[in-house]
Order: sequence, then structure tokens, then C-alpha cells
Amino acid sequence: MTETGSYATPFVLLRHGPTEWNRDRRLQGRSDIPLSRKGRAEVANWHLPPDLQDYNWLVSPLERARETARILGLEQARIEPRLIEMNWGEWEGQRIADLRLALGTAMTRNEAKGLDFRPPDGESPRDLQERLKPLLEEIGQERRPTAAVCHRGVIRALYALASGWDMTGKPPDRLKEACLHRFAISKEGIPTVVRMNESLRGGEARI
Repeated sequence: MTETGSYATPFVLLRHGPTEWNRDRRLQGRSDIPLSRKGRAEVANWHLPPDLQDYNWLVSPLERARETARILGLEQARIEPRLIEMNWGEWEGQRIADLRLALGTAMTRNEAKGLDFRPPDGESPRDLQERLKPLLEEIGQERRPTAAVCHRGVIRALYALASGWDMTGKPPDRLKEACLHRFAISKEGIPTVVRMNESLRGGEARI
């Protein structure tokens, strides 16, 4: 419920399990990188809270997200193209640290743009937010509790939209690994933060 008493739809996001590119700190974006062997083993030890049992599950079209959903027993998850990771364009496969060294002040100026930071031939976080907004409106209007397996960039963009963070400087809440993140969506499609960084390790049995 919102402060005005109107219903807000729960929307829960979790990031896919680890890949080899995650280990190497490479930008994945739209590159369809599968989970690593270690990543598959880690996801197999995640436990979803029982309250998500009857949620409408969505999943990014990228294999690392779909594989995570399968391991978690979420065969019913529907592929949702709007949940695909941010497009990193020419920088996919590279490391941020290497780009900072190579590009110097140009990279510093780009990163200082926050929501309008954009890789060459890629997508900005603001673009990603605009991609998500129609989906949020649908969830808010349908009033069906929804959860999704997606990507760090998607979660950060939604968090920024919900919290007002402009993506300059550190976020108020640092996104942790192997966690789910709870939001609420108004009937107008406006997100609010409910709780971040709920651990998937240990605890309740997987649904």
C-alpha cells in the first residue's frame, strides 16, 4: 500500500549468476555470455523466499539470465526483451579500468554525466530507464506481483528511477551479489524502493 492507500504492485529483481566475464571484470552488455561452471554451482545454492511462489516471473532474453532462471526452477518465467542488459556498444568485452587508462579525461567527463553516460554506439542508463517505463506501467496496471531475473545495469537503472539517484557518485545503497531487490510499482508505473540486498544464500528452501 502507498501512503495514500492505493495499491502498489510488488516488483522483485535479481541478477543472474556469475560468468567468466564477470570474473574478469569485462563489460558484458548484450554479449550472450553463459554462466560459468562456478556460477552454475553458486546459483544452485540460492534460495528464493516462499512469498515469491505465486509471482509472475519474467526473464531477460540473454542466456545467463535464462540459465539462472532454469537452475532456480523458474521454467514458467516469460522472456521479456525490455529486461535485456544495457548496450555497451564498442566497449563490450573490455574492462572499465582499462578504458579509464586509455581514454583519460574523456572517460572521466563521460562518467560524470551519470544517467547520460554513454558508450560509443551504446545505450545510456537514461535510455534503459525509458525502455523500462512501459513495462513498469503494465505491471502497475495489471496489479499482479512480478519478479524478474535480469542484469546489474537494469537493477541500477530501476533503483536510480525509484530513489532519485542521478548515477553520479556512489549510490545510497550499494548493490550486493547474490541478492534480490524489492520495489513497488504504483498504478501509474512509478517505482519506489522497498528493500535492497535481500540475500539469496542460505535460509528458506528454494521454491
